[in-house]
Amino acid sequence: MNPKIFVGIAVAALAAVLGGILIMGPSIDIESPRPTSDGSDIPQVRPIQIELEEIVVSKISERSATIDVAFEITNPNDRSMIVTTMDYQLYETGYSHSEQLGGGQIGHRAEGMVEFGSNYYTLLGGNSIILRDEIVLKNTGNTPELWSNFESNTNTWKVSGVVFYNLSSMTSGQENELMFEFTQ
Repeated sequence: MNPKIFVGIAVAALAAVLGGILIMGPSIDIESPRPTSDGSDIPQVRPIQIELEEIVVSKISERSATIDVAFEITNPNDRSMIVTTMDYQLYETGYSHSEQLGGGQIGHRAEGMVEFGSNYYTLLGGNSIILRDEIVLKNTGNTPELWSNFESNTNTWKVSGVVFYNLSSMTSGQENELMFEFTQ
């Protein structure tokens, strides 16, 4: 027999298997699906919870100030979640006008087919994690009232942003986002 026939059969079988996998797609298996009005079951995933843990002016000098920001993220689900990115903005609202002091991004969102390493956080079911960041401000001399508040520790803060998360795999389920805003 011709060896090309065996190769052709093997290629066809492999294509059939891969086609079946692609048609079936990833599945989500959560213990308590909620039936909808049309009778189908849709898995219900509770959103993660975020709290502002602390904002502290940890170092201050005539030239710069260092502000430490910490957030606690809690997963109320039984299954694990992946927190890919948290974007936030920090405002100081305790003097004549509100001023955005800075912001940041904690984590990393996948942006292509090939990712070398990961910078996201796996949050196990029923657990929480603390995400920390540091903002260093330079004193330009244009905001003496703000710098006075730093020195006397009388700042009032507003933090707003968004957290991007999904189920326990980067490929299962859609990406979810949670907007947040805190004042302190």
